[in-house]
Amino acid sequence: MASAKGIALVSTHEKSPFLQSIDRFMVVRRYSRRTIKTYLYWIKYFIRFSRLRHPSEMGEAEVESFLTYLAVDRGVSASTQSLALNALVFLYRNILDTPLEDMGSFRRSHKPVKLPTVLNRDEVTRLLSCMSGIHLIIASLLYGSGLRRIEAVRLRVKDIDFQYSQIQVWNGKGNKHRLTTLAPELFSSLKDQIRRVELYLNDDRRNAQYSGVQMPDAQARKYVNAPHTLGWQYLFPSAKLSLEPGTGQLRRHHIDESGVNKQIKRAATLASIGKSATSHTLRHSFATHLLESGADIRTVQEQLGHHDVKTTEIYTHVLKRGSRGVRSPLSDIHSKGRFGK
Repeated sequence: MASAKGIALVSTHEKSPFLQSIDRFMVVRRYSRRTIKTYLYWIKYFIRFSRLRHPSEMGEAEVESFLTYLAVDRGVSASTQSLALNALVFLYRNILDTPLEDMGSFRRSHKPVKLPTVLNRDEVTRLLSCMSGIHLIIASLLYGSGLRRIEAVRLRVKDIDFQYSQIQVWNGKGNKHRLTTLAPELFSSLKDQIRRVELYLNDDRRNAQYSGVQMPDAQARKYVNAPHTLGWQYLFPSAKLSLEPGTGQLRRHHIDESGVNKQIKRAATLASIGKSATSHTLRHSFATHLLESGADIRTVQEQLGHHDVKTTEIYTHVLKRGSRGVRSPLSDIHSKGRFGK
């Protein structure tokens, strides 16, 4: 039977004071809307799975049961199961102040090794030729600088370093910072884009309700005028101003990242590319083509922002002939003219 506390959690977090409090907690601490949405989804799922019991009445045993259910009964991927675990670890540590102590015994999903899809240089050329505008610039950065899609749309004007032909990536995956290369061929397009950003900013400054661009907490406190400066504006801003969730302040956010994948897939279709092409495919191609051109694996690791070089090593697969460089015996038969016509 559901507890009295659990009954208050019934369906959507819009009607649940408990889930609304989690939403507010994360908004105030500048968690991304994507993270907030994901964490709330898994917390709600956990509560429903537990027959509306309040999380404060449960602990490691119930969390393990839920995660095992996801792996065994629902057959979710290892990455999906990890997302659910991260959400619940956050819930118990940050909201309930009762950290989960030992989560090593539950049954984890097996994550098979998946080789990345890589476009060859001709396919990349054809794909980019079917794109235009902002999405062409972003796709060019994904391939030319090895950026993740979310890293590209979150770029600020100040992150583009024309003098040293590099891009500063702040708070990438794992909240790591890095420098990556910038192709000089993009200088002209990027400078035009910065001029468009400046036009937006000039219009926004004339709006008395405009609160400036959203800033990281530390910089917002230290540089109070920075939200209205060009350098801190998003390089790929939204066409419309919007109210920031949680604060209600009028701001100009960056463009929606989901639109990038849609444009890349559309371009792949127009270019008659049979492979599955996404934003991450261009990042995979960046890494593989760098290695193919002779870059050492440690350099590629740094460019991609990988914590472990083993993650980068998977891109060496396309540099080998066949499997592990083994020559097929069928080739020997063909070369000696022993194959029937």
